[in-house]
Amino acid sequence: MSVQEDATILENGQIRGDYYRTLLQASRIAATVSPGQFIHVQFPALEHRLLRRPFSVCDADPRTGYLTIIYKVVGEGTRHLAALAPGQTLNLLGGLGVGFSLPAVGTLPVVVAGGYGAAATHLLVRRAPVPCRVLIGGRTHADLLLVEEFRNLGANVELATDDGTVGHRGVVTDLLGPALASRGSHPATVYACGPNAMLATVASIAQTHDVNAELSLDHAMCCGVGACLACVIKRKADTPEGWEYVRTCKDGPVFQANTLYWG
Repeated sequence: MSVQEDATILENGQIRGDYYRTLLQASRIAATVSPGQFIHVQFPALEHRLLRRPFSVCDADPRTGYLTIIYKVVGEGTRHLAALAPGQTLNLLGGLGVGFSLPAVGTLPVVVAGGYGAAATHLLVRRAPVPCRVLIGGRTHADLLLVEEFRNLGANVELATDDGTVGHRGVVTDLLGPALASRGSHPATVYACGPNAMLATVASIAQTHDVNAELSLDHAMCCGVGACLACVIKRKADTPEGWEYVRTCKDGPVFQANTLYWG
């Protein structure tokens, strides 16, 4: 169940380059949010921007009430957020949407994160009952996020960069096929968040290996609660067209890969 809460900024600082991390005191949301869900943030002093902004929940601690988001400065809203100081408050609505299911004991969870898709999958890895294999990709070394944090959670981390500055030279999905092939008869589930082109490739590879995959779609949102229909995508359905529109914010952002219509 989602709640509305005024959250106090405890820390707000640069990780590297254009990437920032904000730590919030948001006890009510931290107590109930699930991996893969998001919060909708209303910024102070931006009255001319009526719509809230969605951010994936990177981490949440029900005991302390701490909640963390990671974001890249790309426009007016995130520039404003990056300039806020500890002690200021943000009004949050969350946790929203359908999140990831936790992997079953005895399975191998393989997490594929492109860019700041690492933020959307971090809480999943923290709460997974078994160690995860985490594949992180970015254009260059500066775009690889939370590498040590994932390792500190016991994950087996592999890296890929487009320019070869760290890890495999190429896209992160190059690592997925070998990771699934090497598991032998061990059951696996794939979890992924990143650009939609990456997610389509993840879905195809998972299907080839007969493995279930859950994908967190990267889609622009407006209302965040399913009312405006600005974030619709196509899902397979028994219709003349073979698909129907569903709302990323309400029916997702996490979907079963084999239900999505990529045509």
